[in-house]
Amino acid sequence: MARRSEWFHPRGSLARNGWQTVVDDTASSLRYTGLRIGAPLGRQEFHLTAGDTERMIVPLDARSVTIEHDLGRLELAGRASVFDGRPDVAYLGVGVGATVVADGRFAVAEAHADRSLPVAVLRGPEIPVELRGAGASSRQVHNFGTPGALEAQNLIVCEVLTPEGNWSSYPPHKHDELVPGDESRLEEIYYFESAVGRGLPGDPHANPFGLFSAYSSPGHPIDLDERVHSGDVALVPFGYHGPAVAAPGYDLYYLNVMAGPDPDRAWQISDDPAHAWVRASWAQQAADARLPFERGANR
Repeated sequence: MARRSEWFHPRGSLARNGWQTVVDDTASSLRYTGLRIGAPLGRQEFHLTAGDTERMIVPLDARSVTIEHDLGRLELAGRASVFDGRPDVAYLGVGVGATVVADGRFAVAEAHADRSLPVAVLRGPEIPVELRGAGASSRQVHNFGTPGALEAQNLIVCEVLTPEGNWSSYPPHKHDELVPGDESRLEEIYYFESAVGRGLPGDPHANPFGLFSAYSSPGHPIDLDERVHSGDVALVPFGYHGPAVAAPGYDLYYLNVMAGPDPDRAWQISDDPAHAWVRASWAQQAADARLPFERGANR
């Protein structure tokens, strides 16, 4: 039987009401954030009720997603896999219910909110791409739901792609106390996917995986060291988190969902002082030449 803990949930262990995964405040210690993963069987409809929740819908391996919502209809262009470029994404504000139909898996990132904002769509080519880090810490970030890219009240969403053998979410960092201008309070959800690295031959018996760690910050005890596979979820209500490591041979993806109680929607972090020096070392290193991941790249 798959092991379940307070902070780590293997694929399928949070299945509910037709969803492959449901993270909300009834099934976890999180208070501000939520996540749903839809894995349709045939033409299955997934219903999102109107309420005090803002949402972002992100195609994973769905090539198309249709959203019938209270104010109209949206068609999203998807992708073959999370490693195959940027999909269209949609934002649904407070009080907007919807029905979603997709030809593959999709994610719904959620946060509690009380201010109604307009429905919005970001098309794939418009989504900002950031190449973060250098050397073996190089990774690619799609900032489709971050401040500056999307108007939202509390929700912050992005996805990170890490080439095989590289480290991301590094140096380990935290965002669990309010220090104006330096650090914000944000819960975080990590949803993982892994696949044989691009251009590698693979093997019929391959079982792609990565590693993820979180540990205590002052006053916030957490202890998490896990091998992560596609569909696994890690919850980080507080504490230092990272690294997320792509094992040699396997590319690693994760979707991050964040929200918190601060009055301003800001993503500000503090590195673990023991490892903060690593950032300065990137100035002497080049970015990994395997980035960026692009649509249609050889897998």
